Amino acid sequence: MKDLDASAVGGGDLLTSSLGAADPATGAPWVARLLSGLALMCMTLAPSASPAEPLDGAGVSYRPLITEEIDHSLAGARALRAALIAKNLEAAQQAWIVARVGWERAEVFTSGFTELDAEIDAWPNAVTGFHAIEAKLFGAQRMDIQPETDALIFHLTDLCVKIRDTRLTAQGLLNGAAKLAYEVGESKADGGESRFSGTSLDDMRNNADGIETVFRIVFAAEIEARDPRLADALRANIDRLRSSLRVPALVNLDPIKVRAESEELIVALQTAAPLLGLKRPSLQDLIQQ
Repeated sequence: MKDLDASAVGGGDLLTSSLGAADPATGAPWVARLLSGLALMCMTLAPSASPAEPLDGAGVSYRPLITEEIDHSLAGARALRAALIAKNLEAAQQAWIVARVGWERAEVFTSGFTELDAEIDAWPNAVTGFHAIEAKLFGAQRMDIQPETDALIFHLTDLCVKIRDTRLTAQGLLNGAAKLAYEVGESKADGGESRFSGTSLDDMRNNADGIETVFRIVFAAEIEARDPRLADALRANIDRLRSSLRVPALVNLDPIKVRAESEELIVALQTAAPLLGLKRPSLQDLIQQ
């Protein structure tokens, strides 16, 4: 495994250190009105025109899938609110888990194009979003979280609008994929972020699935045409990361191995960037919150 090139990331030693040593061998009425209006926009707003650039055009092909994932997350959040009204703790917890799946698969987009991540998925010091709800719902078995749930629904609905109104550039998607790979290796491999609910391992698996999806739909064909060996290497990098996450429980996860594989994937994405006429994701791109 190779060290990250300092010229590629703007600080290779720092990133290599943080990822692990390299292998030398390789409710309220106003809320209801806003939600109603945003939901209508979400259903009716047409996607932006397809960009001329081939890779950006492939990004347009990716839009329906990311829209489906956020719709899935939004449906789970609405089911959570319904369960709270019904005072059904078990149903509320299950709805939270369902909402989480779509969000984690969509993080390539949310990492590369929107500021809403801080409102929806702040961690570890969460005062809003998924983890603020999780701490009460799973950690304290409390259901007095309707205001937080309404806010989550509002922000997910806003995100639904932004997906349809945002030009999906290849640069943003590449940055999002690299940033998510960094997050899996750096932040989540040490124990995960959804500890109260016990879904941290699923979070990482869904992140890796999201990276694979954007690579396959947006980047694979263009990289294959320019450098088939690099395309094969990227597929292998992604497969190894996903394989490392196929363990029975979080306690069985090897965080050093996951960090190393996430680092290798970042290096491969950085290598592919200039081949595609894109800028290499920098250290700042990877760690920015």
